[in-house]
Amino acid sequence: MKMTEKEIISTIKQFDTIIIHRHVRPDPDAYGSQIGLAHLIKENYPDKKVLVTGEEERSLRFLATLDQIEDSTYEDALVIVCDTANQERVCDQRYTKGKMVIKIDHHPNHDPYGDINWVDTGASSTSEMIYELYLAGNANEKWRLTDEAARLIYAGIVGDTGRFLFPSATTKTFQYASELVKYDFDRTLLYNNLYNTKHRIARLKGYVLQHFSVSENGFSTIKITKEILEEYGISPSETSQLVGILGDIEGVIAWVFFIEETDVIRVRLRSKGPIINDIAARYNGGGHPMASGASVYTWEEADEVIKDLEEVCKIFQEI
Repeated sequence: MKMTEKEIISTIKQFDTIIIHRHVRPDPDAYGSQIGLAHLIKENYPDKKVLVTGEEERSLRFLATLDQIEDSTYEDALVIVCDTANQERVCDQRYTKGKMVIKIDHHPNHDPYGDINWVDTGASSTSEMIYELYLAGNANEKWRLTDEAARLIYAGIVGDTGRFLFPSATTKTFQYASELVKYDFDRTLLYNNLYNTKHRIARLKGYVLQHFSVSENGFSTIKITKEILEEYGISPSETSQLVGILGDIEGVIAWVFFIEETDVIRVRLRSKGPIINDIAARYNGGGHPMASGASVYTWEEADEVIKDLEEVCKIFQEI
């Protein structure tokens, strides 16, 4: 057992109330790690009060629902934040009201908040790390993993590895997945819920495929305005289902989606080679070398992002 895992397990045992957070605009890994961990703790310490908080994402309700928590509950509580690199991205900023904070994450640790930091950038997902925590607990404390916890952790791994297609899926990832599928949950139903495309999202996909651009350096971009979202009846969070499609276009080595919300333009960056998280960091964001996010506030600023990404792609092509 790694010292950090041992310290986390020891800390969990010390608290009667545990509240688990994750990042804003959650994806399957955020839900899978947050709620999978909650089920894991509940199963092995049934006398503890374990709660999960954050704004619900309607497209992920098939995974779980969240709790309503009073402010007073945070008094003397242990708070665990999953899959959240930066403090600003923690969903429900009351996480600071607990007695102690643990950060569990697989993004670069530019913001090492919390009393205990467990960050593994080599992990495919935070859900993979939660499974490793289970393995450590099982080896030393005889922890048990429920079918529901296995379903959630598996969903998180699948989501963050793009169904095991991304380079982040390692030999260890496949090993863990092979162990998780032995549990009793409906994988077909899970995949259907994760990847079933609603009609309005399919129509927006058509718009994207008709309007994207590709530069001579292999960089592609698409801008989704508030008016387009309204026309297709899509929420900004639902556009995350479409981010990967430009990577299937011949000759595209990096791409960006700009999603206009009420007071900000979300920037979703992806790459098949050029390092992009440094650029994301320049624009109020961050993430992985091949998958990052950022925020800008004008379309002029979005054009600056495009120029920076174009330059990175040009340099990559020249190497």
